[in-house]
Amino acid sequence: MPESSYLALLLVGLLGGTHCVVMCGGIVGALSMGGPARASLHLAYNAGRIVSYAAAGALVGALGETGLALSGQLPLRSILYLLANMMLVALGLYLMGLTRALAFTERFGQKLWRHVQPLSRHFLPARSVAQAFPLGLLWGWLPCGLVYSALATALTSASAWHGAGLMLAFGLGTLPNLLLAGLLAARLQAYARKPALRVACGLLILGFGVWGLIGLGRLLIQTWPPAT
Repeated sequence: MPESSYLALLLVGLLGGTHCVVMCGGIVGALSMGGPARASLHLAYNAGRIVSYAAAGALVGALGETGLALSGQLPLRSILYLLANMMLVALGLYLMGLTRALAFTERFGQKLWRHVQPLSRHFLPARSVAQAFPLGLLWGWLPCGLVYSALATALTSASAWHGAGLMLAFGLGTLPNLLLAGLLAARLQAYARKPALRVACGLLILGFGVWGLIGLGRLLIQTWPPAT
């Protein structure tokens, strides 16, 4: 797994943070219900969220590994790589408000979320680290096109270990924005909704996807026709 993939997902998490703030700002704001914002609660919440991302990355990485073991390596790997970069292109357009192409992934995730979300009521309002951490574990499964785009890349790793590592890098990328969202609440949410900022971040993520597709095209040209 190239180290550049970890850097790419770290940056995707960071650049896509405007989407995280808009989607999850209200959630992290709930950690301050009934009292002032506490950094320890927000750190615990985000730690739980990132652990869930890593667990999901391990699951899809293992799935990719199984798929490669059952089929020819190059054709399926190329398909998975194509999927991952198409998801990044769609995510860039999604953040810019030009398409709702990723909305179907969030609707699909709602099926799982309907079973997970009611459990969060046991930890709200979160007044201790012991409540905030499991709350983060649960909210890590919130349907989100940004997360699903990162999971598509974790799938291409074809390794539970690398899949978990990639999603850990992604989660760390989202951390600054969501920590600030919790501590600054509405002020950062208003800033994240600015069209110019979302367009700029969307363009950068779109660029990651296009660059990956160009790299895939070069690889296929180099390996075609396949060896017999």
